[in-house]
Amino acid sequence: MQKRTTATALALAASVLLTAALPAQAKAGSPGFYGTKTTYAPQQDLRTYEQAPEGFAPVFTETVSRHGSRAASDSEDGDLILALWEKARSEGQLTRTGEGFGSEVRSLLAAMDRIGYGQLGGRGEREMRDTAARLRQRLPGLFSKIVDDSERIDVVDSGKDRAVDSGTLFAEALAEGDPAVGPLISPARTDPDLLYFHKSAGGEEYRDYVENDERLAATLDAIIEQPATHTAARGVLKKIFKPAFVKRVSAGEFASIGTEVEAAQAVHALYAIAPAMADEGAWNMKRYIAPRDARWFAYLGDAEDFYEKGPGFTGSDITYKMAGVLLDDFFEKIEAKRAGTSDVGAELRFTHAEEIIPLAALMGLPGSTKQVSPARPFTYAGNPWRGSSVAPMAANIQWDLFRKGNRYLVRMLYNEKQTAFKQGCEPVAKGSYFYDVDELERCFDRTTP
Repeated sequence: MQKRTTATALALAASVLLTAALPAQAKAGSPGFYGTKTTYAPQQDLRTYEQAPEGFAPVFTETVSRHGSRAASDSEDGDLILALWEKARSEGQLTRTGEGFGSEVRSLLAAMDRIGYGQLGGRGEREMRDTAARLRQRLPGLFSKIVDDSERIDVVDSGKDRAVDSGTLFAEALAEGDPAVGPLISPARTDPDLLYFHKSAGGEEYRDYVENDERLAATLDAIIEQPATHTAARGVLKKIFKPAFVKRVSAGEFASIGTEVEAAQAVHALYAIAPAMADEGAWNMKRYIAPRDARWFAYLGDAEDFYEKGPGFTGSDITYKMAGVLLDDFFEKIEAKRAGTSDVGAELRFTHAEEIIPLAALMGLPGSTKQVSPARPFTYAGNPWRGSSVAPMAANIQWDLFRKGNRYLVRMLYNEKQTAFKQGCEPVAKGSYFYDVDELERCFDRTTP
């Protein structure tokens, strides 16, 4: 959670806090309460997809995927909480449960250091390979056509190691399923403007919003400074430290190390990343945080992502309009295939949560359609947005193009679940997940009147 300390922001935060209907306790987001660190699971059985209308055959597929499960970006959270833990240990202020906390955190940090902070773990590698295998299983006819017609499979990444590695693993898994596919996979290319747009030139206005918008700062301050946050923080710390030590942390005695909230957030961050590292070791971080407290800190993380990357404030598209470059690319690849100007049979893109979350909002995907006003901030009770379902590790969006004669249909999968396009787009039949390309062009306003 970012620190926001300007006098103006704090003043506005107090005002928002007085008027906002914020819950005393957030409702459950998902089992585990890991937010966007949630490990991946496909959301639909392969055998239950709607069949394409009679006579239609797949001719193209395109995806955008978040990288697989990874280590934490750095050791900051572990370093913070270990510094407090060492202080408490030296004074005999650890609980019986807390006595084992330090060695468990050190073991987790050592495992992340071995694979590299921010890099894929074994679970993340498997997520990529398994997702690729299911893609081939869903569209066997398409990959046969790609081989028969010597079409290309294009792999594009953000340039960041975990996205590059995810693309490599995905492509390797496709080739392992059919050796004839291997030679058709083009060398991966990097396109940060497309797949790291929040840090590219197109994200300049967005970055200014995140860094300088006073309404955003005030809202996030108001959310985090609720009494429930401090109650949950003390609940987390009491699992590890004796009550007298927790009181000293809460009183600010160790502010040079971290506040009570920062310390509790560090514990939650380690708890949330541990499942992503399951192949590298066995950690039971759940013993150090009660479900209700894990739920609250997952809510705080989701609130920040909601306002900084997701649907955000009513009447504003600053958090997601920059994803238009990626949505445009989806349409352009479909249009080129329909026009007969593309020899690409599959377009595979590998990116990050910072791109998946705004794209989901721009596309109007389930859970990403409801904005909030400053007077009625984001809560679990009042909004369906959850990082665990919008952008878990290895999250993916897929469009499959089907052809019959001169007519083309598109089916969308979101985390491998067949998903309707946004409100206002009409499928070929009521309840169907297939849409005419012309209809998608119309409802996404890509046609000239």
